[in-house]
Amino acid sequence: MKNISLDITKASCFLAEGAVAAFEPQVKVAQKALEEGTCPGNDFLGWLHLPSSITPEFLGQIEACAKTLRDNCEVVVVAGIGGSYLGARAVIEALGNSFSWLIQDKRNPVILFAGNNIGEDYLSEMTEYLKDKKFGVINISKSGTTTETALTFRLLKKQCEAQRGKDEARKVIVAVTDAKRGAARTCADKEGYTSFIIPDNVGGRFSVLTPVGLLPIACAGFDIKALVAGAQDMEKACGKDVPFSENPAAQYAAIRNALYQKGKKIEIMVNYQPKLHFMSEWWKQLYGESEGKDNKGIFPASVDFTTDLHSMGQWIQEGERTIFETVISIEEPERKLLFPSDEENLDGLNFLAGKRVDEVNKMAELGTRLAHVDGGVPNLRISVPRLNEYYLGQLIYFFEIGCGISGNVLAVNPFNQPGVEAYKKNMFALLDKPGYEAESKAIKERLAAE
Repeated sequence: MKNISLDITKASCFLAEGAVAAFEPQVKVAQKALEEGTCPGNDFLGWLHLPSSITPEFLGQIEACAKTLRDNCEVVVVAGIGGSYLGARAVIEALGNSFSWLIQDKRNPVILFAGNNIGEDYLSEMTEYLKDKKFGVINISKSGTTTETALTFRLLKKQCEAQRGKDEARKVIVAVTDAKRGAARTCADKEGYTSFIIPDNVGGRFSVLTPVGLLPIACAGFDIKALVAGAQDMEKACGKDVPFSENPAAQYAAIRNALYQKGKKIEIMVNYQPKLHFMSEWWKQLYGESEGKDNKGIFPASVDFTTDLHSMGQWIQEGERTIFETVISIEEPERKLLFPSDEENLDGLNFLAGKRVDEVNKMAELGTRLAHVDGGVPNLRISVPRLNEYYLGQLIYFFEIGCGISGNVLAVNPFNQPGVEAYKKNMFALLDKPGYEAESKAIKERLAAE
């Protein structure tokens, strides 16, 4: 079976000859530091060999819990934020029917995502939608006190118990949380919920292949064994002993940093399949939260083509030349649709009659890449044979290991996120949370003086 592959030729041409190869020593040192646990943040390296450590027995436990939820729920709400939901949503959206929200699919429950915002209208509309539904909840939070998720889970827990009774609710509320500590663990133990552990040494944005991602994906009816198998094969393809020129993650880390040194400060993740929108959202968190530190880091952005060619295309073609693109290209779609002929041909498109729609899409992709390269935008291309569980598993691990290597080359700690706490402190102070009295007084005095 083929692996996903990386083509850097339309990016390396913007660099001096040998510029990518010149990063080989730094990349090897960075990957060695990951393997030996000597890099900053080395207490969060549990993801590195996670795929190869996953056992059939563990996957069986995940699938058994998912079956219970699938058999007893019309809707499963996944409560989580950031890494606690983006990876699962990326896979589910990529594999699911684009119109699943309109289709009455009796085989699979509807998967909703909540706990990732504090929108009153959103939460109110969700609770209204759930009023006549047999629903369950997967509460994903290491601490159980993350504001967005904790607020949402309290609403869902109360509603589920009111609609189904406490005994039945216990069977369809699952906690994915810390092994021993935190409010979510205390609640799960007290209520008797089925629970799974978020490993201490795996950060949220690297947690797709833990129960954080695997349980919702299994609930949606997708093959987590194939997902893990893909990640396992990519783990081998990006191993420390794979030659630099053959290691796609090493090449990706090297050319990203080479382009960054040349003033390319923004990486735009491009897809030509609407199903990949949330894969880009997951990627943005993975790289933004990992590399954006110490006043350094490539800014991760994303576009959905060809849609955004009619909005962002102008800026990409002729705006400031501080960008490069990474294109995820799906070689073969899962469905086949031929473009029809029309006798009147008022739109002038009969020259496309009989062609697959994907052929038109592929020519749009190639034409855009050529135009952007001509316009001064380096282009990387990640080729994915099919959009299925196996290759999504490969893509996930490729981006994870590439991120770990790249962050170490950049000389930041890729595994912490100190900047995320700033807004929380201000929010808690403004809400008069107990324990924040001094901060509350200071911020209110500041606001009054402005």
